[in-house]
Amino acid sequence: MGKDDEVLRLRGPQTRVIDGRRRTVIPGLNDSHMHPIRGGLNYNFGIALGWRLFAGRRTANAERTAARTPAPQWVRVIGGWTEFQFAERRMPTLDEINAAAPDTPVSWMHLYDRAFVERSGVACAGLRQERPDFPAGEVQRDHKGNPTGLLIAKRMPNILYSTLREGPQALSRRIQLNSSRLFFASSTALASPARSMPEADFRTIPATMAW
Repeated sequence: MGKDDEVLRLRGPQTRVIDGRRRTVIPGLNDSHMHPIRGGLNYNFGIALGWRLFAGRRTANAERTAARTPAPQWVRVIGGWTEFQFAERRMPTLDEINAAAPDTPVSWMHLYDRAFVERSGVACAGLRQERPDFPAGEVQRDHKGNPTGLLIAKRMPNILYSTLREGPQALSRRIQLNSSRLFFASSTALASPARSMPEADFRTIPATMAW
């Protein structure tokens, strides 16, 4: 008895049989580390648009990105990039981000170690001179003690996510659905052969917390 016969023995009256015509058939896979909720809710204001917020020849794109982001939303870049993908082969500076988006809050996170927060985002997040440092993280300050917008994570990225939570969280149902559809239609989501995926970030539950 061949393997095909072994499988066919399990066929029942409701079984749908598809002839693969001798081609390889792979069962549905589960991607154990994806961010479908976080990625979906942030796609319109996040990486897809946000990582154009770089200096030099990308300045025009940065200005258009900021202009497309409706108040009071932030432009969020939550990881997913490396400085080596840019022609400049370096990270952006706070001066470049402030110049590109002078009136739109931006939080640009690099991995889990730091985030660059545009000057109006610093004010929105309540990062004032008198505010104490986070228990596990450093708010870089200038010589007068004012926060510059550079956040440094120490051991855990709590300072980065806590700052994001200060941004607006309420998105209309229509915007949520549109953003999620675009995320799943993106090359990032389509590149995965998975047919199911959990949200790998516990911070997304409940009520999408920081997202």
